[in-house]
Amino acid sequence: MHTYIIADNQDITREGVISVLRSQDMKNRVETARTRSELQARLRSYPESVVILDYTLFDFVSVNQLLNMKMGAKASSWILFSDELEERFLHQILLIDPSISVVMKHNPLQNILDAITCATYGETYLCDIAESVLKEGNLQKKESDTLTPSEKSILREIALGKTTKEIAFEKHLSFHTVNTHRRNIFRKLAVNNAHEATKYALQAGLLDLMEYYI
Repeated sequence: MHTYIIADNQDITREGVISVLRSQDMKNRVETARTRSELQARLRSYPESVVILDYTLFDFVSVNQLLNMKMGAKASSWILFSDELEERFLHQILLIDPSISVVMKHNPLQNILDAITCATYGETYLCDIAESVLKEGNLQKKESDTLTPSEKSILREIALGKTTKEIAFEKHLSFHTVNTHRRNIFRKLAVNNAHEATKYALQAGLLDLMEYYI
């Protein structure tokens, strides 16, 4: 028996997904959540469940908040299931956590069933829109090759929240040298601050998501 949590505050969507899940196997356990706190409670009770979430209708304030909740239930699988998802949002979340499945509510029923099946057995399903966004992100990821090994190392430390002074001390470099690397990194990546540089480091795979949140 598999457990599914339908995290959606639209009654018609919840009932529709419940019907689909029950049609596949009447033994499936189906739970529902209408708010972020309810979803968190369901995950505590069923940490190995498949979460079918409409992010756009929930009270998440950021992508990081969603990812933190997912990391708190490491055995769970997630499907983003929505009418519309911004490309910027998809780009960010798929590059940080490519294990998340994505399917749109307007996709054919077979696509939705495929997404549920993949998530149930630990695989990832991406609809056409999500695949397109991910390919674009992979192209951007290759831009990290323009950084020298030293710059990548410094960028990683910046992304971990360390100051120029701390990086210089730990790497036995002068403050001026680290500051020069920092300016070159920002120039090459066309970013203006450490926050933007951190997003790039995560997207380019220079920093592991687990390490970032520790």
